[in-house]
Amino acid sequence: MTLTFPLAEMAAQVLNTSDAHAKTALSRQHAATWFAARADGEKVEVGTASPPIQPARPDAPALLNPRDVPRRRPGTSEGRIAILHAVAHIELNAVDLHWDIIARFGHHPMPLGFYDDWVKSADEESKHFNLISDCLEAMGSHYGALPAHAGMWRAAEDTAEDLMGRLAVVPMVLEARGLDVTPGMIQIFKSAKDAQAVAAMEVIYSEEVAHVAYGSKWFHYLCGAAGEDPKPLFHGLVRKYFHGALKPPFNEEKRADAGIPPDFYWPLADETPPPAMR
Repeated sequence: MTLTFPLAEMAAQVLNTSDAHAKTALSRQHAATWFAARADGEKVEVGTASPPIQPARPDAPALLNPRDVPRRRPGTSEGRIAILHAVAHIELNAVDLHWDIIARFGHHPMPLGFYDDWVKSADEESKHFNLISDCLEAMGSHYGALPAHAGMWRAAEDTAEDLMGRLAVVPMVLEARGLDVTPGMIQIFKSAKDAQAVAAMEVIYSEEVAHVAYGSKWFHYLCGAAGEDPKPLFHGLVRKYFHGALKPPFNEEKRADAGIPPDFYWPLADETPPPAMR
């Protein structure tokens, strides 16, 4: 299958699509087209694009300052809807983040495997959004029914001209945080006997490890190409671009599976590290 557009242009199309379900449908369609062309051995073109500073967004949800987003108790159905809505918002932003790294940094000379990884991640994040949207509908709600976090795109804006900074902050910090908190969310829905939400969250949990691992892999690749020591460079980039300290507890097992050892993140934490790390 021959690509109709270079990959970077396909990425920009997703970023410029405002409706959430149309965005994820186009994301999955473009991913399928890319991987079909790759499987057929076709010559593919990454190309370049001019992505928007901020991706197109639907009119709802209203985006609020994080401190203004209402807190709800997870022990209530309203609280569980709020958790699912927040996860849907994170997943939709992740779709855009993974296509943005392709559209924004297509001019960097990277192996095709780099693009394979982020197309796969964008495809999976699109699936995750749809799974959580189905859970919301099963509970009588939908994405856009509640306000959401306005700061989700800040990391993309801050690292718009720094590929290594983008890899450090988005997959290796923000997505790694998902590995820390998702087990607790799964337990909330298990306690509520919501099998659909548990199944959706378990899919997300299993697939997010690879997304974090892609960030670590390509960050280390660029460090090797530049002759940089990855650990101090990672610390410097996170301190430059991430606003605040990292918050324990950390899921050290899954972070290790993703290629991020404790001495990468504990020095950036807002608590004293365990004795083995001092």
